[in-house]
This record gives sequence, structure tokens and C-alpha cells, in this order.
Amino acid sequence: MEKKTKIHAEENRQDLIITREFDLPVELLFKAYTEPEIVAQWMGTKVVKLESKKYGAWQFETSDPNGNIVFKANGVIHDFIPNEKIVRTFEMDNSNFAPQLEFLEFEKLSDDTSKLTMQIIYKSIEHRTTQLKLPFAQGLNMAHNRLEEILLNLK
Repeated sequence: MEKKTKIHAEENRQDLIITREFDLPVELLFKAYTEPEIVAQWMGTKVVKLESKKYGAWQFETSDPNGNIVFKANGVIHDFIPNEKIVRTFEMDNSNFAPQLEFLEFEKLSDDTSKLTMQIIYKSIEHRTTQLKLPFAQGLNMAHNRLEEILLNLK
């Protein structure tokens, strides 16, 4: 199956660009990143906090079947323009990854389609290289597929 989410990672850079076109209106795509109930569904995680506003904070955590927390991430929202952009930090607890800066841009392509462009900036080229060695691209594509499927049912 073709991956609809594309990752462009130029050599010797500490950032990467992620793009994905969705069969969703831009307003609905934006809600997928800003409404806790929807985020929890497509990301498969618990949304502890999601303050969808400039200077807001967010925190997600995922537990195993025994209730042990296996993933915890948080950050701060630095800029927030509804249906247009979110600038935020992303930091995973208990990991060797340094915090990263994410620029999310939401673009209306038509009344029923939209595009997400994410630029992620890592602390170093090495940090980005380590991230790309993980099943990052496959996981992101699967999450975006789930996002689109869930939101098409809300349309």
C-alpha cells in the first residue's frame, strides 16, 4: 500500500518536511489536531491536557493493558491560528530525544480537501537521523490514515 504521508529529509540537515493531502475540509483537519476527543481517537493515546491556543500546553500519555505508562509526551503551543497553523514544541519523557520544534500548516485545497505540511526541527542532524531509523514514517502514515477514516465518519 502506498504511503500517503510523505517525508522529505535532505542530507546534512536537522529538519524534515512531512506532507499529506486529506479528503477532508481544512476545518475538520484542524479539529483533528485541536479537539482532545478526536486527537485521542486517531493517536490512540490519552489526552491529559490540550490547550488549543497561543501559549497553551499539551500532554499525552499511553498506558499498557496493566496501566503502566509506556509513552508520555508534552509541549507548549507557541503560535495558533485556527485552520491555518500551529507552532509547538514536542518532548518525550524518559527518552534520549531532545525537544523538537514543529511547524504545522493547514491549507485548504478545495471545499472537501486539504493539505497538512509539517516542518520538524531537531536539536542536531544526529537526532534527526536517529528518529528516521525508527518506524517513524510507517507509524505516522498509519496514524494519518486513521485520522482521515475517523473524520470522514464525522463529516
